[in-house]
Amino acid sequence: MTDLIPQLRAIAGATHVLTEGDLSAWELDWRKRSRGKALAVVRPGSTDEVAAVVRACAAAGAPIVPQGGNTGLVVGGVPDESGREVVVSLTRLNRVRAIDGANLTMTVDAGCVLQNLQQAADDAGLLFPLSLAAEGSCTIGGNLATNAGGTQVVRYGNTRELCLGLEVVTAQGEVWSGLTGLRKDNTGYDLRDLFIGSEGTLGIITGATMKLYPQPAATLTAWAAVPSMQAAVTLLGLAHRHLGAGLTGFEVMGQFALALADKHYPQLRVPLYREHPYCVLLENADQESEAHARGQFERLLEAALEDGCVADAVVAGNIAQARQLWHIRESIPLAQAEEGLNVKHDISIAVSRIPAFVAETDALLQREIAGVRLVNFGHLGDGNLHYNVQAPEGGDTKAFLHEHEERVNTLVYDQVQRFEGSISAEHGIGALKVDKLPHYKSPVAIGMMQALKKALDPQGILNPGRVVAVR
Repeated sequence: MTDLIPQLRAIAGATHVLTEGDLSAWELDWRKRSRGKALAVVRPGSTDEVAAVVRACAAAGAPIVPQGGNTGLVVGGVPDESGREVVVSLTRLNRVRAIDGANLTMTVDAGCVLQNLQQAADDAGLLFPLSLAAEGSCTIGGNLATNAGGTQVVRYGNTRELCLGLEVVTAQGEVWSGLTGLRKDNTGYDLRDLFIGSEGTLGIITGATMKLYPQPAATLTAWAAVPSMQAAVTLLGLAHRHLGAGLTGFEVMGQFALALADKHYPQLRVPLYREHPYCVLLENADQESEAHARGQFERLLEAALEDGCVADAVVAGNIAQARQLWHIRESIPLAQAEEGLNVKHDISIAVSRIPAFVAETDALLQREIAGVRLVNFGHLGDGNLHYNVQAPEGGDTKAFLHEHEERVNTLVYDQVQRFEGSISAEHGIGALKVDKLPHYKSPVAIGMMQALKKALDPQGILNPGRVVAVR
């Protein structure tokens, strides 16, 4: 590998190949739980440069770690500690290549920050609906590589459903361009879907064609206190009935999760949570008018109050109030971090089974590990909970993780499996869960995944040790 660094500098330019100094922005994961050591950080400026970097690394046998905004939560986008892996940062690939208003599509570089895509669509009078807490720093390539979810999956689907085409650099340094923007293309295997959600283990996404939508005439937000998780599920059913396709967001937040937000960010003024075990955040995007949207919300909440599944509710009176309510929801992960290290879970279960799962798993954890605190919140509308476990109050959080993390994960994941769910809804597998996956995925599924990895990346140089172990 002694000749690799000069080759990389010749490809991307000396200033874009980093080997010394503080590389923590690329080597330290988002949760600050894992710090690796890169052979080099390369920042190519075009798809052709990415392809040339891959060819050089393949010839030298150097493993590659593709990286977007480095906002992942499963240690999937940072190097290991070997000092052999080359981090390929896509952040210089940040152009919006084209917007086709008639086709309702946007073609972009993979390194575009998600918030910039949202703004470009808005400037064109259109909507790009993918939205998540890290949207100011995550990139669309990373969103695609992990099949990110976010707060509007209930209406628009995961990132996979928002993508019509990809441009990908293969493990051999070839470029596959599938940026057609077609909604129908039945000409063999869907190569696009192989790379979405593969976390950079099968190819490096360098460009994408994404779906756009008409902007709604009005978007309203409501905050409702509910007496139980079952009541939240009942409210979701009523929301589907009254709002139809206008229901774009449905978030559930447990009392302790909101108490953490209130404790660490008192300026947020969290409403209605003290007397109620759960609160729900709903969004209604209406294509008709604000008056129509508000009338729909009023009828929904009247029905919910009559049913007893809502104890109290408020509807945001303006955009600023709506943003404040969403800010509370998005501040929960930050409040958790302020409280101390915790065991994170990103699980998916059929909505109808979530109340039973929560009741049983809450009781199980509290019985097995005295004093644990449960930070339960997430995207109830699509069955995705961030079911996190905080150390007992006043305890040493590092010691808690060292002593109990493995046990907590096993208890929660075994419960998820018993309820026929998934141990990763939107965060991915990365390196953090790669050893867990064979216990919760069938041998047939693991075998097919390994076969795909070996076929597309026979050298095993793309993000090795992530997603699926290949021996």
